[in-house]
Amino acid sequence: METQLQSIFEDVVVTLIFFFFRMFMDTPENERTKLISCLGAFRQYWGTLQQDSHEQCVQWIVRFIHSQHSPKRISFLYDCLGMAVETSLLPPRMVCVALISSESLEWERTRLWALTFKLIRKIIGGVDYKGVRDLLKAVLDKIQTIPITVSSAIVQQLLAAREVVEYILDRNACLLPAYFAVTEIRKLYPEGHLSHWLLGSLISDFVDSFRPTARINSICGRCSLLPVVNNSGAICNSWKLDPTTLRFPLRGMLPYDKDLFEPQTGLLRYVLEQPYSREMVCNMLGLNKQQKQRCPVLEEQLVDLVVYAMERSETEEHFDADIGGTSQLLWQHLSSQLIFFVLFQFASFPHMVLSLHQKLAGRGLIKGRDHLMWVLLQFISGSIQKNALADFLPVMKLFDLILFFTFPFAHFHRLCLRFLQQSLRNKSLGMSDYKIALLCNAYSTNSDCFSLPMGVLVETIYGNGSMRINLPGTSCMASGSVTPLPMNLLDSLTVHAKMSLIHSIATRVIKLAHAKSSIALAPALVETYSRLLVYMEIESLGIKGFISQLLPNVFKSHAWGILHTLLEMFSYRMHHIQPHYRVQLLSHLHSLAAVPQTNQNQLHLCVESTALRLITALGSSEVQPQFTRFLNDPKTVLSAESEELNRALILTLARATHVTDFFTGSDSIHGTWCKDILQTIMSFTPHNWASHTLSCFPAPLQAFFKQNNVPQESRFNLKKNVEEEYRKWKSMANENDIITHFSMQGSPPLFLCLLWKMLLETDRINQIGFRVLERIGARALVAHVRTFADFLVYEFSTSAGGQQLNKCIEILNDMVWKYNIVTLDRLILCLAMRSHEGNEAQVCYFIIQLLLLKPSDFRNRVNDFVKENAPEHWLQSDWHNKHMNYHKKYPEKLYFEGLAEQVSPPLQLQTQYLPIYFGNVCLRFLPVFDIVIHRFLELLPVSKSLETLLDHLGGLYKFHDRPVTYLYNTLHYYERHLRDRTNLKRKLVHAIMSSLKDNRTPGWCLSETYLKFGMNPREDNVWIPDDTYYCKLIGRLSPGPFPNCDWRFNEFPNPAAHALHVTCVELMALAVPGKDVGNALLNVVLKSQPLVPRENITAWMNAIGLVITALPEPYWIVLHDRIISVLSSPALTSETEWAGDPFALLDFTACHQSYSEMNCSYVLALTHAVWHHSSIGQLSLIPKFLSETLKPIVQTELQLLYVYHLVGPFLQRFQQERTRCMLEIGVAFYEMLQAVDQHCQHLSYMDPICDFLYHIKYMYTGDSVKEQVEKIIMTLRPAMKLRLRFITHSSIIETSSAAATASSASASSSSAGTPQPPPSSLSSTSAAASPSSSSQHAHTPM
Repeated sequence: METQLQSIFEDVVVTLIFFFFRMFMDTPENERTKLISCLGAFRQYWGTLQQDSHEQCVQWIVRFIHSQHSPKRISFLYDCLGMAVETSLLPPRMVCVALISSESLEWERTRLWALTFKLIRKIIGGVDYKGVRDLLKAVLDKIQTIPITVSSAIVQQLLAAREVVEYILDRNACLLPAYFAVTEIRKLYPEGHLSHWLLGSLISDFVDSFRPTARINSICGRCSLLPVVNNSGAICNSWKLDPTTLRFPLRGMLPYDKDLFEPQTGLLRYVLEQPYSREMVCNMLGLNKQQKQRCPVLEEQLVDLVVYAMERSETEEHFDADIGGTSQLLWQHLSSQLIFFVLFQFASFPHMVLSLHQKLAGRGLIKGRDHLMWVLLQFISGSIQKNALADFLPVMKLFDLILFFTFPFAHFHRLCLRFLQQSLRNKSLGMSDYKIALLCNAYSTNSDCFSLPMGVLVETIYGNGSMRINLPGTSCMASGSVTPLPMNLLDSLTVHAKMSLIHSIATRVIKLAHAKSSIALAPALVETYSRLLVYMEIESLGIKGFISQLLPNVFKSHAWGILHTLLEMFSYRMHHIQPHYRVQLLSHLHSLAAVPQTNQNQLHLCVESTALRLITALGSSEVQPQFTRFLNDPKTVLSAESEELNRALILTLARATHVTDFFTGSDSIHGTWCKDILQTIMSFTPHNWASHTLSCFPAPLQAFFKQNNVPQESRFNLKKNVEEEYRKWKSMANENDIITHFSMQGSPPLFLCLLWKMLLETDRINQIGFRVLERIGARALVAHVRTFADFLVYEFSTSAGGQQLNKCIEILNDMVWKYNIVTLDRLILCLAMRSHEGNEAQVCYFIIQLLLLKPSDFRNRVNDFVKENAPEHWLQSDWHNKHMNYHKKYPEKLYFEGLAEQVSPPLQLQTQYLPIYFGNVCLRFLPVFDIVIHRFLELLPVSKSLETLLDHLGGLYKFHDRPVTYLYNTLHYYERHLRDRTNLKRKLVHAIMSSLKDNRTPGWCLSETYLKFGMNPREDNVWIPDDTYYCKLIGRLSPGPFPNCDWRFNEFPNPAAHALHVTCVELMALAVPGKDVGNALLNVVLKSQPLVPRENITAWMNAIGLVITALPEPYWIVLHDRIISVLSSPALTSETEWAGDPFALLDFTACHQSYSEMNCSYVLALTHAVWHHSSIGQLSLIPKFLSETLKPIVQTELQLLYVYHLVGPFLQRFQQERTRCMLEIGVAFYEMLQAVDQHCQHLSYMDPICDFLYHIKYMYTGDSVKEQVEKIIMTLRPAMKLRLRFITHSSIIETSSAAATASSASASSSSAGTPQPPPSSLSSTSAAASPSSSSQHAHTPM
């Protein structure tokens, strides 16, 4: 091939010499003829070449040309090459690539350089846009080879390369999407890097033209927005950071504002500072516990947080008290954080200590030094045997630094050692001082010395082997120790010592389980074990060991007493257990319920009560993530036989999907995570819901249950069956036959109805009745209670009233309290979960009210329990004594003892009770009471009854583990039902909050203003809060307004979560419509408020965003009205109202700093803050809002740009969480553009608009919306169509004919200065530059 090409082109050179002597006689026409004739032989040869040899051939030609030394020859040969391209003999892309990649193309050969780029400039118009992108990159790389200083004589020739770049970047030429060009430029010249001097301001001006596009994709004030840890919005993708740089993961190579490129250390520091934030930190940084990866930026922030704690300790007077100030709590939290991140190797301990030494040197911070050394020794104590000594040498250096002004380290060390050795020689260690803790900490890795102090601790809580004490119930004895280890002692143990203690306890429990000991665990051991489980830093041996090792071992050993104890601990003593552990336990309980050995009254009751607590206590944001883990086998987290538990789960699903707005914009559950769960529930326990309950469900759940309606047995048939069975009971004579018939598996579950009739007719139950109850068993008896609940409703509905009604109430009360046939909490739960309609529903709730209030039995139990006990169990040392006193006064009878005593002759029962350490009927009733309140709220006629219940039993909420959360969920879920029932709403809030007033510091929840005005019922003069009230309420979300507390035992994990929930509860409790409250919240920043400082405006917007998105839809949907108002304002609708740059108008930060902000920029920034905190369910309303509400309004460019600014920043989140919404928004953007294009005579900002649309295509939608978009683009004006031609996949024939029109239109409409008309070559090359086949447009997201 090379020989033939050599021959051909030598002939061309000879021809050139011949023509050179006749040059003075030639005309331009002859010149063209000569060029064509010179290519004749090459044309023939090219036709014979294989396709795969073309590129090699072109490269040879370029090498041949570049080997020439005569500029005339090179120029002529380039003309030949240009002619070959012009006549479509050679493909322009191949020629350009060969020219630019030639090794001979060097800046020193200035003539060759100039001629080469002149030719490229001439033929590049025929290259497809992806080829132009590659050529731009190659040209920029080539320009980079030019040194900083060159002779001025050759600059003019070097500028030929700049002309090529200028042509490629010319937006009117449209050789490629400008978005491609800026991407390549930003790769070569990142933020902060200057372009090559040869290019001058060309590159910077071009990049600056994309700043509006970057602004459209940026959230206003994003760097100032902060989450609430453990809030539902905090688990989304909005808070993710790059784990190496701590920067936001920005999409596209756009010139975003400088602050968005900065490391977000403030955000990470803030999250790290919050208790219980480690899961969120891992989520933010993408850290995986299974993969050991050091994260230096995390290390740095942990160190800075320690330094911050040292500074706080200097300024706080009482920071070292037992309960402590803010810094004491911070040190406690820091210790836990450091151990976790170092343990999982996300942070390096030696690196952190060295960094601490460097940052503390010369600072003189001494007040917090004890706490600092304690934090460091927490880790050292447990790891010094496993790590090299060199890892701990930096600690000595740090120790020297912070203690140098007291005395030398060696002297200090000798004093400590002497004290420890003296203490160790004293064999009788007491619990009154901290010596025992000091010895445990000092010798935790020395088994010889450690055994003495740890042995003392262990024996203190195990109890003396010979001493026994009674527990509630009959025949239940336990080891004698009743006083648990106090929290301040446990806090003073190092992590390693705590791990040794908890390991010792767990080992002992397993050993006792294997031995099937008849003596129950000591109350002190159980309480101490509960307290140790609160420490997150010992999670592996703590709650993880509890769930995955201890429970299975105890179950395997059939140690039912210990199993009952562990479930009681989980129900009444656990705090902040991670949701996956709770759901894992729920799965264990469902499998446990099927085991024959658990079919005994007390254990079955405990299993069901614990399961009910687990289900109802699931957080709204926890439900979906946890249950999606079981989609392959949903049976494991559902009950195969308990309709009540499955109903409770459905109610939790309904509440969770409502609060998180999961189903917003959806009409069906098909395709969602909960479809299989609901279908499995219906196959296990088919049931219906009452219409008043169903009306509260989200629409898709309503549709599901309407489609899966289950036929119900009529009350008349139930009555008939009961009468028939009762006749059999009276007619059968043989005792064994009676017992067999009525207890036989598969027989109708009507026996409790029969007992009711016996008492109604004869006022007694015989011994056979007792034997039948025993034979039925605890598990099967639940079905009898369920049927009995329905039968009761029928009986009371048909009762004549008066004496008969009183008789019915008396019998029912006797069945619960006198005969102990059924426990109150189980009966109430069954009644509350039945699906009665209309009058029958009211009768059902009437029965509940009578059961709870008419007899004094339950009211007395509640009053005494509330009066004698306090909920702060972690501060108590005498819980067991109070517990025993209560059970002696009100003994629990779970095995029909009352009935056994009443039959003739009385039966002597030898029932072995399982140990009860914490529970009683009041505490068991609390989760049932939660459900009862909700059922009463759903039915309007029983509102007064609910108020009565709250008056008498509301004090129980003093012991509710999540009272504020329950109130928040209730007010949120039933917002629609409570809108016009302000008295009931106030009553509910008052009952729950006032129950806690004696156990909480003033100001812990509701504001003083609300307590003064909002709690007073004034129907004639309802209190309407003013703007000052709302400002003060939102101001409480800033750090500091709420009293300090130990967050380990608090309902909420951190101050921000507490502040958010109590604020939302107060706002929902107001006797003001949600719409008015929402508008008032927006006005906190949209109106000039003296209480809102200008310098902190974004922090206030952040607070409003957090609060308003945590409220029901009527509260936050008012933001849409504000957006409509802004879009309809003259500033955006009139073309003459605003003459300046719209992008400057919408730059909130710059406008605010210069005191030139307008309402539209405020609404934009506030909308961004709100939507940034919104759940994906709330955001999913945006597509409908755009297409149905905003699209008819948008007619001007400013309106269009405003909408783009509003929604643009959230496309990334839509892509990650709701792709369907993202595609709908993409189409809506084009439809709005179409409306603006038709309405406006001139478009001044076509380039930013097109750049944004290209950004959407290449970053998000790809070809997913091409069909809808192509049709719209074809209707746009020629200049817009020309710019968007790389998006459309159809051949745009009119593009080239419209080029002239486009150039004149764009001359007056381009935002990037005054564009030049397209070069003359555009008309001849535009067809080639506009790819006509779909293959050239097969875009995929970059």
